[in-house]
Amino acid sequence: MKRKLLLFWFITALVSYGYSQNADTLIYATGKITSAETKEAIEARISYQSLPYGSVVGMLSGSSYRIPLFNERYSITVEAAGYAPSKYMLDPAEAGEDRILLRDIELGLPSSALDVAHETHTEGKVLVLKELIFEQGRAKIGANSYAELDKVVTMINQNPNMVIQLEGHTDTRGNPKANLKLSQSRVDAVKDYLVSKKIPKSKVKTKAFGGTAPISKEDTEEAHRLNRRVELRILKN
Repeated sequence: MKRKLLLFWFITALVSYGYSQNADTLIYATGKITSAETKEAIEARISYQSLPYGSVVGMLSGSSYRIPLFNERYSITVEAAGYAPSKYMLDPAEAGEDRILLRDIELGLPSSALDVAHETHTEGKVLVLKELIFEQGRAKIGANSYAELDKVVTMINQNPNMVIQLEGHTDTRGNPKANLKLSQSRVDAVKDYLVSKKIPKSKVKTKAFGGTAPISKEDTEEAHRLNRRVELRILKN
């Protein structure tokens, strides 16, 4: 009986030690949400998901956040009424010796993303090309989209070290393989336009997500519209 009891306590101690080790090595991303204009705290909705497949998702609200990073990169989207949404990538490799990745986020007033691009050249920053329109189910760029794409050209020309990645997303409906192919064709079409404007191919990377990284998982037309998008991620500057 004594041996069984000793064995029980020994196993319990090992399990507890394992949990404490996991807790000791866990990395957290944390930060405050403030107004870019007034520097005051903002109550925001913060959603996040692990990359690249979104196997871990979550949402919280408040003027600050604290998110555990389970040895994976995460995409974080911050939204607040009256402000333009902001999206960042959280990489546990950037954490300090204290295992904390500190990333304060400032939200600006609503505007076309590229109208304020000169203020948002930070590596990892993601801009949504809001005025980029494609014909339904096709990769042909709508004529009204060229003005915004020309702003991308100007932005890259004004920042000679900049390298961007165009990331294509569809909504979650339809065939996943077809959606992935369509999203790749669309970012390829955008890259072709930028290259036609003398932007070096080496400065424009592309990546297709299909419908695997939705902004919203609601089955509404508004949600589907938000999910159909091309995002511009600044890889280097």
